[in-house]
Amino acid sequence: MDHDVQLFTVTHLRRRPAPVEIGGFVLGFDPDTTSPFVNYATPLPGAAPGAADVAALIAAFRERDLVPRLEFAPDAAPEAAAALIAAGFTTEAEHTYLVCTPDTLAVPEAGPHVTAPESDTDYLHLDGALAEAFGGEFSSSDEGAARLRRTADTGGAVRLVRAADGTVAGGALCSAPAAGTAELAGVGTRPAHRGQGIAAAVTAELARTMLRERGVGSVWLEYGGQDSRRVYERVGFQPCGTRLYARLEA
Repeated sequence: MDHDVQLFTVTHLRRRPAPVEIGGFVLGFDPDTTSPFVNYATPLPGAAPGAADVAALIAAFRERDLVPRLEFAPDAAPEAAAALIAAGFTTEAEHTYLVCTPDTLAVPEAGPHVTAPESDTDYLHLDGALAEAFGGEFSSSDEGAARLRRTADTGGAVRLVRAADGTVAGGALCSAPAAGTAELAGVGTRPAHRGQGIAAAVTAELARTMLRERGVGSVWLEYGGQDSRRVYERVGFQPCGTRLYARLEA
């Protein structure tokens, strides 16, 4: 599964508005934001970059005033991981990823009503809900809303749950599949609406859409804590491998 997840990440970054490929790495750049969570790189599966390749990667980030940063499954590119460490990259985080398949998916019998965004306003309000849900890690913006719409328009899926007053209480997205798998990400609920099953509902609905409607072989995600992990496991996600986040400080 590590190879599939890594190949997915490569394809996903190649879809960025301004991707660059250097010495066994794909760098996914989006000129509309400086966020390191959008602008990052990943090695090709099995890549064996040399010191000059890593130096060129660093230079590409520096010339754009961005932090050199990568996300990848280290077991799928162990020589790349070693080359990055030798160049001074440090571990920002290491996450276990969970995988759901058609055989493990468990859709809740009851829960909040999940729907797709219907307008630009819905996308903007969902972006705002996710910004609040993640505690200000990123700011809500027109560009963020446009990225959500682009996900839906290019083969992925976006889902939300509305509160009783019609506002967006929470939601999530799933990127367009590649290598037989797709990444489910951005699962977030506004603090005022937590504890109502929203995360489980949108996660299960996105997984169901990809696995049962679109025939994708698997859906994977990462979790931010044990509470969220339990939510994902209840709807059929199981631990499978590890992804590494690495960065080079100035």
